[in-house]
Amino acid sequence: MNATAAGGRAGVRYQPDEKPSAPLALGVGLQLAVLNIAAIVLIPLVVMRAAGVSEEYLSWAVLASVTACGLATMLQSVRAGRFGTGHVLLMGTSGAFIPASIMALTEGGPALLATLVVVAAFIPLVLSWRLSLLQRILTPSVSGTVIMLIPVTVLPFVSGLLATGPDGGAPPGGPLSFFVTLILIGCLALRGTGALRLWAPVIGVIVGTAIAARYGLYDVERIAAATWVALPNPRPPGFDLQFGSAFWTLLPSFLLVAVIAAIRTMSSAVAVQRVSWRRASRATDFRAVQGAVAVDGVANLLAGCAGTVPGSATTTSVPLTQLTGVAARGVGLAAGAAFIAFAFLPRAFAVVLAIPDPVFAAYLAVLLAMLFAIGLKIVLQGGLDVRNGIVVGLAFLTGVSCQYGLIFPQQVSAFAGGLLANGMNAGGFTAIALTLFLRLTEPRRARIETEFGPSALPRVRDFLGTFAAKAGLGEEVADRLDAAAEEALLSLTRPETPGDDASRRRLVMAARREAGEVALEFVVAPRDENLQDRLALLSGEVEETAENEVSLRLLRHLASSVRHRQYYDTDIVTVRVAVAGRRGGGK
Repeated sequence: MNATAAGGRAGVRYQPDEKPSAPLALGVGLQLAVLNIAAIVLIPLVVMRAAGVSEEYLSWAVLASVTACGLATMLQSVRAGRFGTGHVLLMGTSGAFIPASIMALTEGGPALLATLVVVAAFIPLVLSWRLSLLQRILTPSVSGTVIMLIPVTVLPFVSGLLATGPDGGAPPGGPLSFFVTLILIGCLALRGTGALRLWAPVIGVIVGTAIAARYGLYDVERIAAATWVALPNPRPPGFDLQFGSAFWTLLPSFLLVAVIAAIRTMSSAVAVQRVSWRRASRATDFRAVQGAVAVDGVANLLAGCAGTVPGSATTTSVPLTQLTGVAARGVGLAAGAAFIAFAFLPRAFAVVLAIPDPVFAAYLAVLLAMLFAIGLKIVLQGGLDVRNGIVVGLAFLTGVSCQYGLIFPQQVSAFAGGLLANGMNAGGFTAIALTLFLRLTEPRRARIETEFGPSALPRVRDFLGTFAAKAGLGEEVADRLDAAAEEALLSLTRPETPGDDASRRRLVMAARREAGEVALEFVVAPRDENLQDRLALLSGEVEETAENEVSLRLLRHLASSVRHRQYYDTDIVTVRVAVAGRRGGGK
């Protein structure tokens, strides 16, 4: 059975676990690095120049940012233990940190910035360790909304890139190079095949740059003045350990932004999985999400020690992966190595930085359009009922309104150093707050805790019988709940292996009544296989040889849906059983 027939994506040429040829991996990795190096450099440049630091320290901060992003990008691809996603996930500097970083440099200089960034770096490290505790708050609605707001937040930068002439106007050749680049990339992405589709961004940028160069928009002098190879001049500022009033005033802003940046990384880690595998029904691996957030913490620790702007995983590699169809881990390794190499090759660095702003803006516009679509897809795949629709709608409108000063602009810009003036921050906090409200006000769930395994079945049956009686469910529904819970528990139970201490594994089970359904939630110790993926294989009529195949097939018949979220410390399986109407066929 081919990938398309099984519900797969025909556009994925290489999955993360496949190895393309070295030239192809290197070419796509260089493409990813070249087209994103300017974006990574832009934010520390803006921050350092706004704060008025010396040119020597500015150069060091930019090179340190590029190097930290390169190392973190490689770590994301490798997935070493609990660190990394095992996917092509680009690490970059975060625009959300711009206001707080400028204030830290202004109030206490690079040493204060370094201290605050290092402290804030522990936020993603802690979140990655216990991400399962937040799984009911950081929902697909929250993640998708944050991704949809990224284009809203970045659009002002695109506008600024187009207004680079005298008095803020576009220079001659600027509009032409912008539209040629935009149209060329778009047409090649829509209709190109093979190599044309693969190299669509590079072809568009090269042609657009050639047009801009005819109008004198390409900075050749910068390239000529740069040397071929040079060692960076390290200037780490050290740490401000006095913990004065400026530290305590700015700390809340850094911690809040660190949470938002971690959410963006989670969203990016979910999004990159959506476009990296041929099988569209593949369940999200939340252990990879945990690894992505852990790398966020490592990258920010490096940035803090160097005294530069912190960052997060970006979604720019997601649309490029979708565009090229190459999701192999070697691409991430090549991109990360290219970032580090750029730090030692000033002339190559200058060639990229000399790309005219209108050309870069056109490339960015294509990526933003694809990012919005990816965020919308995540929201829809998570389910968009009335409640989730209100959460997404209010959060998105709040983000747009705050970004463009449509509601109380003076108060918004003054709060927490302008934290909520960033649309992604405002919308992300709104989505989290509304989701938290829903969780706190939902009906109380019935809950038990017992040992994990077949021996727990008598207690589970008693628990479900009591729950069904209190909820006023009929005998038929009660029997289906009992059967679904039994099959789910048997499907999750694996044969004991040498060294597997079953007595330390516990089951926490909860049941709640929802509109037309009963949701059963099983929280157990982790296992290797994803139950949701195995059910999807059965739906695709792929031969299943697992010992508990019968339990899987019965569960698929009894449940309207099954969702399995795997973390390093916890497995969470949610089984929904219809109270009335259609049932079965869930996955």
